[in-house]
Amino acid sequence: MALIQTSLIWVTYAVAIVILLAIAAIFVYLYQTPRDRAASVTTVCIFTTSALLATVLLTPVDIALVSSTSSSRDGRKKDWATPDRVENIVYTLQIVYYTLYSLDALLCLLVVPFTYFWYEEYDEDATADGTQTVGSRLWGAFKYTIAFIVLVVILFLVGFFVPFAKKAKQDKHLDLDFFKHLLDQNHGERALTFALGLLITIGTIIYVIYTAAGLALLPVALIKSAPSISTPSLAANTASQLEQNRERQRQLEGRNEGREDGLDARDRRELESLVREERTLIRRERLAVESSGEDRNWLVKSWIKIEAVFRPLKLIGGLLLMIVALFIFASMLITGIDKAKNSVCKVGCGYILGHINIFQPINWIFVKSSKVFPIDYILFLLLVLFFFSASVVGIATVGIRFLWIVLFKIRKGHTSPQALLMATVMLTLIVLAINYSVVMMVAPQYATFGPQTYCDRASRHPGEQPDCSNHRNAIKHCTELADNPVAKDVCTPSVVSTFINRVTINFPVFGVINFWAQFAFLGIYLIVFITTLFRTPHLDTEQLDADLEEEEEEGLLASTGRRFNATWQDITGRAKKNYGTTNGADGEHNGA
Repeated sequence: MALIQTSLIWVTYAVAIVILLAIAAIFVYLYQTPRDRAASVTTVCIFTTSALLATVLLTPVDIALVSSTSSSRDGRKKDWATPDRVENIVYTLQIVYYTLYSLDALLCLLVVPFTYFWYEEYDEDATADGTQTVGSRLWGAFKYTIAFIVLVVILFLVGFFVPFAKKAKQDKHLDLDFFKHLLDQNHGERALTFALGLLITIGTIIYVIYTAAGLALLPVALIKSAPSISTPSLAANTASQLEQNRERQRQLEGRNEGREDGLDARDRRELESLVREERTLIRRERLAVESSGEDRNWLVKSWIKIEAVFRPLKLIGGLLLMIVALFIFASMLITGIDKAKNSVCKVGCGYILGHINIFQPINWIFVKSSKVFPIDYILFLLLVLFFFSASVVGIATVGIRFLWIVLFKIRKGHTSPQALLMATVMLTLIVLAINYSVVMMVAPQYATFGPQTYCDRASRHPGEQPDCSNHRNAIKHCTELADNPVAKDVCTPSVVSTFINRVTINFPVFGVINFWAQFAFLGIYLIVFITTLFRTPHLDTEQLDADLEEEEEEGLLASTGRRFNATWQDITGRAKKNYGTTNGADGEHNGA
């Protein structure tokens, strides 16, 4: 039975990784520029995104495996869960965690930078005439990556030799075996702990800026979608405008017939303006054809119809995401206040909380759902994807900046390979911060012990578990500060909570920065959320025309992902009989 249960948990994780691979591929292909698509960049971005999401989604697997060793109903270890079996489960999880964390660090600090320089080194002309070989390109990329290799070596050497926090070792609150265990580690674990603690702290700074903004913007953007013209109406109105434009050009050209000096200056300027407007209208007409699915196979046409049918669900989805975001906000605020007030050692150990003292809704939902696997896994997957999507929205909205200077813009179908690699590094750091936030702030009890309980009664005989079958009120949830020594034998903390607590207790500066940064996260979320509620979104027609012009130059108009939200007309494929321009269209053409 135990083998079947653990196998089912790992199979669920494998299925989730396949789903994550598909999500990562969709994300990369959706945002990258088709013209500059490079196999190396695409592969590295997809693999890195999948690896970092797989790291976070190992948490519910971790919780399910350690929780499977005990019966939450009876508050005791299962018969098969001997200390050796439990230790084997924990050891296996440690190997997987250390592998994934090390992989994330190497991808972020070495592989992605090397891929960036490898792409920058490419010279089409030099490759064509044979002066640039694969070897020279590899050496060119490696030269610039040496600095990152030195950075990684220094990072691990510092972590290898840096002393533990003496204050934490001497703290009288840490006499409990649970906290003493966090101080026991070898030099290799110490180096990895320091390196990842530093990366989590850097990622938290990025997480505070981008994820907080995205968490507020994503639901409101779905609810308050900017109104736009349907595909059939756009095609009809564009055709009408194009005919008027060409008729006016014919009139101006007719005036020129028989005139030796040609058009006067005013008519010449108007004709030039009409020619530019004609190019814009032709691009929009071709865009409408592509968006309507004309001359496309039945699968594409069917997808366009289905997308139009379900488009009104954006409003419902936006409202649901807003409620979830507010629940997350409330839960993080409650945990933050609880930690600030009731932490066992405050600053000395990075505000570790022994047990929850205030009811916390998200944590309660996860603890209850974890009793029936994989309900909690599905909820956790959705929560992580929500945070990840919010991070992407935040990066796309704010852009990749140095102070106030925009270095790269992240836009669907128009993101350069360099920007995509930079965004991947940022998302790697952000996801490490999300891992900390979920474990320590969003659902701390769930992330530490899951649904595990223990029988808070004395044992009749040494080495024997107490029986609570007739004393249900004595069954209590596992906590780090449980007084009964039975709790130590029954309760097994998750590996991820042990690792993060080890970072905060051995290097309190990381714990303090990461903890107080959560309040900055909540503050930015609240400001952006309130601002977005009272700000009316609008359709950026200038950006639309710029994108269309760029796509025309690339010869890849089919790659555009613009949406047109007049649902009924998209479903029927017919425009209204009114072929006059709408107000929005007038504004577009007047600005052209």
